[in-house]
Amino acid sequence: MPTNDPTKRRAIYKTMRVYSGSSNRPLAQKIADILGVELSGLALEQFANGEIYARYEETVRGADVFLIQSIAGENVNDMLMEVLVAADAAKRASARSITAVITHYGYARQDRKAAPREPITARLVADLLECSGVNNIITLDLHQGQIVGFFDVPVNHLSALPLFADYYNAMNLDKENLVVVSPDVGRAKAAKKLSDMLDCDLAIAHKGRPHHNQAEVMGIIGDIKGKTCIINDDMIDTAGTLCANVRELKALGAGDIYVCATHGIFSGKAIERLNDAPIVECVVTDAIPVEVGGKIKTITVADEFASAIAAVYNEESVSRLIGGDFAM
Repeated sequence: MPTNDPTKRRAIYKTMRVYSGSSNRPLAQKIADILGVELSGLALEQFANGEIYARYEETVRGADVFLIQSIAGENVNDMLMEVLVAADAAKRASARSITAVITHYGYARQDRKAAPREPITARLVADLLECSGVNNIITLDLHQGQIVGFFDVPVNHLSALPLFADYYNAMNLDKENLVVVSPDVGRAKAAKKLSDMLDCDLAIAHKGRPHHNQAEVMGIIGDIKGKTCIINDDMIDTAGTLCANVRELKALGAGDIYVCATHGIFSGKAIERLNDAPIVECVVTDAIPVEVGGKIKTITVADEFASAIAAVYNEESVSRLIGGDFAM
């Protein structure tokens, strides 16, 4: 029976455990340092045939577990399996809650059926995460906001736009001669938000996409002639399309061109293409590990993820109190 007698109450201790997958440990360490916690021990190995093995090196019974992972890189499928296997291990070890901190949500580009007989992998990954035992999601700049609706658990969807706005505002660019360029119509809403933060004009590139990782600029909605342009996107993969678009903008009379994107996937010769392109610089976040150099620069999202983790952790503690976990 519940009791209000403090002497008869069971002691309940809140415990935050922060773990990192193998894809982006530097960012995970930054987040742990900001939170003032240890980056706890999670052993991740592979069997001889490539299967993923995970084991917690300490008890997680009753703990709020946060798994930090970027589903990206050359072994993107392994990075996804690491999260799933680690979440399952935490669930079976009686963790109180499991939050997947997905700094880059892989398979997000297939978020709808654009043609017959295609999968919707963004939904598939959401189902896999939930089935593995994940109770909460923290992620950054999904390819489309609709992906949040694929989950039946709470999703904390962060945005890097304020960070980019702060970055460019600090450069004191001429606002009268500045324009944010959306790389396509689908990105127009996010580009409008960034242009509002920078108090400058907006332009939209209209393009067709004949093949995957390939697009052609058909025209520009807005005035870019002689103006400093900031192209903003959620990700850069091979950079082939982006660099082709940059050259088209130059041909249409654009002035200096800056590029910023949340996720620098940088497959193949992407970095080489960007360094050869007629841009001033390309700024991406450290949501995916990036080799900095040449025209490539990074800004960190560690503070944003640390704040989101703290918020989720505090909400969990409040809900436990309301739910009567402190009563016997």
